[in-house]
Amino acid sequence: MSDQPPALPLFDAIRHLEDGNAVVNQHLAHVTITRVSDAALTYEHAVDWLLEQRHSENNYKTYRSELTTFLHWAFDVEEVSLSDITRRVLMRYIDYCTEPPAALIAYRNVAQFVLNKAIDERVPNFQWRPFLGKKCDGIEQPYKITEKALKTKLAILSAFFSYLINEEYTERNPAMMLMKNGRFKAGSQSSVMHEDDEQMRAFSELQWSYVVATAEQLAATDPEEHERTLFLISLMYGCYLRISEAAARPGFSPVMGQFRRDSKTGVWGFYIPRSKGGKRRTVAVSKQLLQALQRYRRFLGLAKLPAPNEDTPLLIRHRAAGRGRDSGLLNANLGIRQLREEIGSVIGRAANAAEKDGLEQDAREMRQMTPHSIRHTGISHDINLNSRPLSHVQADAGHDSIDTTSQYLHTSRVERHESAADKPMDHLAGSY
Repeated sequence: MSDQPPALPLFDAIRHLEDGNAVVNQHLAHVTITRVSDAALTYEHAVDWLLEQRHSENNYKTYRSELTTFLHWAFDVEEVSLSDITRRVLMRYIDYCTEPPAALIAYRNVAQFVLNKAIDERVPNFQWRPFLGKKCDGIEQPYKITEKALKTKLAILSAFFSYLINEEYTERNPAMMLMKNGRFKAGSQSSVMHEDDEQMRAFSELQWSYVVATAEQLAATDPEEHERTLFLISLMYGCYLRISEAAARPGFSPVMGQFRRDSKTGVWGFYIPRSKGGKRRTVAVSKQLLQALQRYRRFLGLAKLPAPNEDTPLLIRHRAAGRGRDSGLLNANLGIRQLREEIGSVIGRAANAAEKDGLEQDAREMRQMTPHSIRHTGISHDINLNSRPLSHVQADAGHDSIDTTSQYLHTSRVERHESAADKPMDHLAGSY
């Protein structure tokens, strides 16, 4: 694509971001096939993170520019997955930003995307470059980047890697490690890492009860619209699903046949053919989730339980898709964005209900939750309330290490202090 800039801008202005861009999609498909197998998934995460910045235009512009530069380096220069980037590898990015190729330096600000009137679509601006140099008396000066600017880059990347950790895409934050050590060490690390921070993006028992009650009420009052919602909430919680595991995406469309009955034991599981890192797993299905499945299938006019290899879409659309590969198909599955909006709507309604009942703090906390918080909640509740063995939860969650699962084993600060209050210094004091 000779009419494209040497480094492709990836994220349009906020009002256009969710529309998608054909040139960017084609580029990502090529990178995914030829160089970095999870490039498209990484991009989806980046878009979701940027959408969280929609209320601050300045933040959005700063973050998208940094992510564009970083992903260009990772995908096109280093050809590395973000999950494989270590502190040492990230230092190569710092070196790259310190002395970027001359072809990637511009000397005036231009828009990243422009409208091509001939095809009536927004396209990458050929004049755009990821690095901005300075002129003095009309003469281009050698490119320089300040130490402060490099620290800003690391701070943005650290925030993005923290998001990826929360989404369980990766388990490490190389940007944070660079900020903790060496030349980029920040003055105070309390804002970077809190080893005793017990805040976790999971619903409390009370908060989750409001979410379930809201979904049930919606299904009862408007089944045509919300029987699917109730099943989706039940599935996400019961199987600890990442939203990408329930959504349709290129090359994967979830089906009812993923609910499978073991012929030897008679127990039901939900099979996930491809998840984080390309792994597959089967999640144990509870009796209540099986009942939720039966209810949804009964509403759809289907048999009580799925037949082996049944290819009925897992989440039926209410209306035919208007565009894309599923255009015109009424029964096509929903994508990540549609599922995120549907779940977000339920959480918002549940927060409103909690607030109406006088639970203002709970409502505020609930509004900070994301669909991924449901996965955290399911895991946390199974360990701490249902007393499932850690090894069982680890297998169902798809965690690589039992240490990851153990992070969900919580005791409150009050409980810890109470258990420590009366412990003696000498167990044998006064006995001799």
